[in-house]
Amino acid sequence: MSQLRYPLGECCDLNRKYEMEELIIQGETKQERYEALLPQIAAVVEDEADLIANMANVAAMLHETFGFWWTGFYRVVGEELVLGPFQGPMACTRIRKGRGVCGTAWAEEETQVVPDVEKFPGHIACSSASRSEIVVPVWKEGIVIAVLDIDSAQLATFDETDRRYLEQIVRLL
Repeated sequence: MSQLRYPLGECCDLNRKYEMEELIIQGETKQERYEALLPQIAAVVEDEADLIANMANVAAMLHETFGFWWTGFYRVVGEELVLGPFQGPMACTRIRKGRGVCGTAWAEEETQVVPDVEKFPGHIACSSASRSEIVVPVWKEGIVIAVLDIDSAQLATFDETDRRYLEQIVRLL
């Protein structure tokens, strides 16, 4: 079983000092990595009320653990998705409801698993290196407030294991 440690160090607020967790990446299988990551994400977000801060840490932790091409969030602002915290290359800034994989996940209010983005009707090519994608709606009080978008440079990267664990992760936000 592989195990890597990435120290996140200490962080200071004006009035409080936080001792941050270390991101521990372990597991040979995708499921083992998610199982190790899930409680770490829960620990990082549980005492932080700011959604943007939590999105930033979740994106970083997922990106570091799995080495995805692009990992981030789009927030619902009016009738558009607006780019939020992310890891990876530059991204599309705004996406209309129902457009592309992200807009479809928002409009249909369900996770989209896309093995080959070139075959997805209306795919928005923010990066030509993206080959497969998963988009998971983030819910609050019965409405979608954001989506978690993850792209891979490989075909068919995402499956039901990703869907199951990523849906659990966004429920922590």
